Amino acid sequence: MTATTALYVPGDRPDRFEKAVAAGPDIVILDLEDAVAADAKRAALDAVTQWLAERGGEDGPDEGPVVQVRINPGADHELAALVGTGAGFGLRVPKVESAADLDAIAERAPGHPLTALIESALGLERAFELASHPAVVALGAGESDLAAELRTRDQAVVDHIRIRLLIAACAAGLPAPMLAAYSGIRDLDGLRADTERGRSLGWYGRSAVHPAQLPVIRSVFEPRDEELRWARAVLDALASGGVATLADGQMVDAAMAVRARGILGR
Repeated sequence: MTATTALYVPGDRPDRFEKAVAAGPDIVILDLEDAVAADAKRAALDAVTQWLAERGGEDGPDEGPVVQVRINPGADHELAALVGTGAGFGLRVPKVESAADLDAIAERAPGHPLTALIESALGLERAFELASHPAVVALGAGESDLAAELRTRDQAVVDHIRIRLLIAACAAGLPAPMLAAYSGIRDLDGLRADTERGRSLGWYGRSAVHPAQLPVIRSVFEPRDEELRWARAVLDALASGGVATLADGQMVDAAMAVRARGILGR
């Protein structure tokens, strides 16, 4: 099943690691980058590596969320320490702009899946190249960084960024990207509205910075009753193959069966 929710946890707050797991996201992201002050980076790395080492071997626990670590750009010592734990985890790679950036990470952390975070105009222009890298399993957007470089957060620009990354991901055979975290922790109405917009543009799932945001995100991406009815009707109608017509007169074919299976798979 495709992940719907991810929860960021500052790497220098080990008291929150198990709480994040208990909150029930599909992915827990231990953050060594933006959520950690410069003078706390060392302590954060120590806390994250200790927790990973204690959590288990390469396969990790049989149940619970997937764990990812967001590293700092060019921090080779972080990769060495993380890989040295022997734990299974993914890496979120910030500010990716070239395949060479990804090569360097993949070489130092073989076998650890990478999520490439596109946070600059150059990275956006090279999105398909980055999505096509063999170690990359997903794309993500650093919308705040992109807005700072582009000097605008106009909705049309945000939509364009999301559409560009969706097309790059799909063209490379990757799942639709997850939306970036919404910074207004108490603004659940704003979170819902922006997540609904992202959903309408084809993105799937969202990262969060607080557990209170998780139920809103889940509810947005739950298939609607009418979607489930449509998906089941499509698959029933196409059980014999070819092209079929639904009771409401809509013609459906194999391409729609793919969409129907995706809906039911959620």
